[in-house]
Amino acid sequence: MTASIALNLTPDVRYVLRIADTCLVHAQRLAEWCGHAPVLEEDIALANLGLDLLGQARALLTHAAQLEGGGHDEDALAFLRDERDYFNVTLVELPLRRGDADFADTQLRCLIVAAWLLPLWQGLATSRDRSLAAIAGKAAKETRYHLEHAADWVVRLGDGSEESARRMQAALLRAWPYVAELFDDDAVDAAAADSGLGPRASALREPCLGVVNAVFADARLTPPADSAFRSHGKQGQHSEHMGFVLAEMQHLQRSFPAGVW
Repeated sequence: MTASIALNLTPDVRYVLRIADTCLVHAQRLAEWCGHAPVLEEDIALANLGLDLLGQARALLTHAAQLEGGGHDEDALAFLRDERDYFNVTLVELPLRRGDADFADTQLRCLIVAAWLLPLWQGLATSRDRSLAAIAGKAAKETRYHLEHAADWVVRLGDGSEESARRMQAALLRAWPYVAELFDDDAVDAAAADSGLGPRASALREPCLGVVNAVFADARLTPPADSAFRSHGKQGQHSEHMGFVLAEMQHLQRSFPAGVW
């Protein structure tokens, strides 16, 4: 079994890994729908969304490895870190096809994450880091489609039948406590903003929630009141679900180190 790698986690590396890991784990969860979506077209669509996110994660992980300078590559960063060294937001690691979660949870999460990523990519497009700016420019185009696709489904289900509306509202209640983490600032955000690397998390709140709340209005959905609860995936403190995600992601790489097809 391959041992975990250790990283030099500077503020810049942490900042890039937060975005990369969020895209990576979100893609992994979307991949679970392959062969299980309610209609064939959506089966293909979710797979394509996951591939877009995986491409974004690969580019960011490669760049994070270059910033870190430890001689690692994208595969090492994707598959050979301990759980506490992943910095994705908690929302994306929650199950999508287990427990009470269903197709409504999936589309709602896609909406929220895309509405958060789009202003993030737009902010990164003017980053002092030219490589990061180039990644953001391409990713923004993909994310616009992700946002449109998810918004259509959220409105279709929320403003659809009594059953679809019930399921979408239940999905919103499950997801909403984890949304606040998307906008929480810390020292990593401050360093990124002060150095011109990228925007603070709090700067994304208004553009993200503006889009999300407009879709909710069309879908006749009512978000619950904010609570004091905070998740801390960005700090490496994950839910009980993250270990299972990583076990699936890492098994092959750790069992057959440096294996190739």
